[in-house]
Amino acid sequence: MEPVRIGVIGVGAWGRNHARVFQAAPEAEFVGVFDEDAARAREGAERFGCRAFPDAGSLLAEVEAVTVAAPTTAHHSLTLQAIRKGVHVLVEKPIARTVEEAEEMGRAAREAGLVLAVGHLERFNPAVEALLAEERDPRFLEIHRLSPFDVRGLDVSVVLDLMIHDIDILLRLVRSPIASLDAVGVPVLSRAIDIANARIRFENGCVANLTASRISLQKTRKIRIFERDRYISLSYTDQTVTVYRRVGEIPSPDRLTPDSFAKLVRREQPAVEKGEPLRNELTHFLRAVRGEEGARRVTAREGTEALDTALRVLASMDGDRDGAR
Repeated sequence: MEPVRIGVIGVGAWGRNHARVFQAAPEAEFVGVFDEDAARAREGAERFGCRAFPDAGSLLAEVEAVTVAAPTTAHHSLTLQAIRKGVHVLVEKPIARTVEEAEEMGRAAREAGLVLAVGHLERFNPAVEALLAEERDPRFLEIHRLSPFDVRGLDVSVVLDLMIHDIDILLRLVRSPIASLDAVGVPVLSRAIDIANARIRFENGCVANLTASRISLQKTRKIRIFERDRYISLSYTDQTVTVYRRVGEIPSPDRLTPDSFAKLVRREQPAVEKGEPLRNELTHFLRAVRGEEGARRVTAREGTEALDTALRVLASMDGDRDGAR
């Protein structure tokens, strides 16, 4: 099958990673890049051996598919421009600024019969794939995503920059409507919220506690899931899943001893074939463009659901829907 002619719009810190993957992907013919910063576009083109285009329209005229890694404020307009040109799109998260924009993007792609994928790359983390492969019944989840300070992504709050990854995974794990939500956020080094915590209660009784920070000293990416008979710990960075499963019946209190834990709990570590989530995500996108069976993507509907929940988190913080401070 012929490789997909593809380009990248926005070659900042993250767009350059897209370009790196496409340059090496056998499924792709990497045509070129466009960036509002012409010098950055030229540097990206030279680095990745492709063309720098003077505007988005000229790039779209030469490709079958494109990834949009521009600032969030441009996602809506650039995605619609691509769809009107008949070009398949993978747009980075968050899908858009508002649910209304996201819904319009999804509707336009459906009507045009084009692929519109959203860049929630953690869905393609091998550990997360292993976690989602089994049926889950979580009662409580503790999720931490902490990062050292980086000037990238400061156009939005930490909720839309980092926490939205975990919101997307959470909604896949707990398939129940949200009953209530409380959140708090603090701007520290930027004008937007840099530290956020959200407590989400679902109609099925499950409770999730999410914390995101982009001003931490160390990088932490973990999910802890508590179920009725097992505890699961997932590390995004190590790409490991560890399961502690209760075996046998719970004895009466008078029969519990210091070594009861070792006898009643079995530790399991499912095999996970490690790999780069972004490479996995973009490869699946290229295959989806080709209509290959088994190709996966985060759909516009799922991206919209994650955005809607993230905006509800922000709305719980003094009614701020944009994350600006």
